[in-house]
Amino acid sequence: MGDMAWIIGFAPFAIGGLAIWTKHQSKMAELQSNAAAEKAAQYAVDHAKLEERVRVLERIVTDKGYDVSLQIEALRDSKQAERRDQPEG
Repeated sequence: MGDMAWIIGFAPFAIGGLAIWTKHQSKMAELQSNAAAEKAAQYAVDHAKLEERVRVLERIVTDKGYDVSLQIEALRDSKQAERRDQPEG
């Protein structure tokens, strides 16, 4: 009978502790969910920005009046000229 009295006396504390732990776990899950939602929203914004940049690049590359290879060669030539003009040291 003595063991049963101990269990009966401990039960309210165990139930209270379980309730506190359950509430804490629920709050943590909510915070993690909110953080994941914010991160997903930020990824969506970044994705939209990257999509827009790709669209601009596609327009530039496909524009018949724009000669990409000439522009690239001009950049290479200017970099080579800069290297020649810099003093060694």
